[in-house]
Amino acid sequence: MKLSKNHYVIDENQPHIIPTDHPDRQILQQLVNVCPAGLYQLNQDGSLSFDYHGCLECGTCRLLCDEKTLARWRYPTAGYGITFRFG
Repeated sequence: MKLSKNHYVIDENQPHIIPTDHPDRQILQQLVNVCPAGLYQLNQDGSLSFDYHGCLECGTCRLLCDEKTLARWRYPTAGYGITFRFG
């Protein structure tokens, strides 16, 4: 699948994934490793960089984490999110 063909409609006012302020370091490293869109990145100072704008809504991070790592995970509001386009 070519990710560049996908279409995203982003709800800037209501992110559908919100990490907690102090997530578990071991789980963070797992998120960096397993996210197929590469949305989670650890900075050199150990802080987390996260951008939900390119989310594939696969649920990998939801299955991997608990409420100590992600404060919220839900599908985007109707009309927002990803539209997969094949080609």
